[in-house]
Amino acid sequence: MHLRVFLLVLLIPVPAYANMIWPALYLETRLFSWWAITLGLVIEYLFVRKLYDVPIIKAVLATIGANLVSAVVGIVLIPLAGIVWEIFPGILFYKVLGMGTFNPITWTATFILACLVNLALEGLVYKKVFKLPFQFKSKLSIWFFLANTVSVGVAFASLFIVPVRM
Repeated sequence: MHLRVFLLVLLIPVPAYANMIWPALYLETRLFSWWAITLGLVIEYLFVRKLYDVPIIKAVLATIGANLVSAVVGIVLIPLAGIVWEIFPGILFYKVLGMGTFNPITWTATFILACLVNLALEGLVYKKVFKLPFQFKSKLSIWFFLANTVSVGVAFASLFIVPVRM
């Protein structure tokens, strides 16, 4: 019975709307710009070299590998984290403070969430693929979080310097 209802619902034509946007989607467009990627790679390379004291080639490979994974997986997770924020606790702020999606609290949350998603993905790659010591509750993770704030911060700031055009 439930399967028939499900199939029936699939066959009912409804208009599709693709006009929903939230700050994480805007940020995503800038995270994939060449200058944000280049700056992020250079900064994170320096952090990998200094914090892990590994040879240049291993630092380059680890940095590129970690950022490649965070780009591929992050293309889904960063907007997803943004929509999770929108559902809760964002909606709570909107109702209590009488503001919409594009407000300073949501922009700040978007920035922090993007940095955390990158940190988690890159940390897993450093630990699992390159066998570098990485623990999420350590001083090391704080340093990598700061490295991510620079590259995400540049992309983030560019949204306010040169806004996205519709």
